[in-house]
Amino acid sequence: MQEKKLQTYENHTRLHPLQHFIFMPIGAITLLVAIIFTITSIVKDDFSFITFLIMALVIMSIIAGLLARMNALKVQDRTIRVEEQLRYFMLTGSPIDSHITMPQLIALRFASDDEFPGLVSKAALTGMTPDEIKKEIQQWRKDEHRV
Repeated sequence: MQEKKLQTYENHTRLHPLQHFIFMPIGAITLLVAIIFTITSIVKDDFSFITFLIMALVIMSIIAGLLARMNALKVQDRTIRVEEQLRYFMLTGSPIDSHITMPQLIALRFASDDEFPGLVSKAALTGMTPDEIKKEIQQWRKDEHRV
């Protein structure tokens, strides 16, 4: 059986191949081609309803894809917020500091239970950035679900 690799600051980011290497490049190329086609049509005085329709469909498709991605990330963020607030309460018996921002909380999810309360306090007091929080973590808690 293959041993799972430990998650660290260096390897914690994830890419979704279908999203990052297929959908986004094809979307960018399609948008570029549609813009060139539209400009060429205007320059040649050949702009038609079909040209407008192609451009509109390309833009709407890209917006729909981006909205689907952004909404999924918002749901993940809300889930992380609730999970980490509950985790903090279970570890300390008190609610999490209200000065903790959502980006800080997302970064704090990687901290082990031993480090978590201390890092929450430090982040709230000093205003640490998410990157600074991740660099402070000594014992990483894996998160393989967020993309």
